[in-house]
Amino acid sequence: MKKAIVTMAGAALLVAGCGGGGEATSAVESPSEAPASPGAQSPGAQSSGAQSSGAQSPGAQGRDVPEALRFKGETLAGEQFDGAALAGRPAVFWFWAPWCSKCRSEGPNVAKAAEKYGDEVSFVGIGGLEKDKGRLRDFVSRTGTGNLTHLDDRTGRLYSHFKVTSQSSFLFMAPDGKTSKDSGPLDEDELSRHVDELLG
Repeated sequence: MKKAIVTMAGAALLVAGCGGGGEATSAVESPSEAPASPGAQSPGAQSSGAQSSGAQSPGAQGRDVPEALRFKGETLAGEQFDGAALAGRPAVFWFWAPWCSKCRSEGPNVAKAAEKYGDEVSFVGIGGLEKDKGRLRDFVSRTGTGNLTHLDDRTGRLYSHFKVTSQSSFLFMAPDGKTSKDSGPLDEDELSRHVDELLG
């Protein structure tokens, strides 16, 4: 039954197309459904579009952890990742698929933004809507986004967690947990504008 639901959700995402307008709100993924272990961090982030407040609870290293960061996953390199490690700092989540032409075209801009903001902002790529992990890795290599942490979302669990319904999509999270979304492709200037807003 669970497989059928995931398959139907994946089909709906495919029908949504590569990109698309509209905003979504962040959601919470149950930590009990994800692998347990601390996570990695990477540079990036900002805020745009409609904002939602981030309900918080005590967590990682004494920081409040927004609901949206209560998830665990695995990087494309096979390392465990704990979203709570990002609590208290600005973050940009980039949702992409390897067959998405808009995602491929904006990849170099995402890499430049991540490099520009360095340790000030965490950039996290979430590769999904694809069953072949090799294709996800090839996308990272082709787009020059290897400087980001990329999460393996072949199951669609993180897309669902964040209520993302299309790619390319961005979720911008402020240090206080407030989030906003924007649909790509975003060019370098648009990404910088979002990130600069996060940094105040």
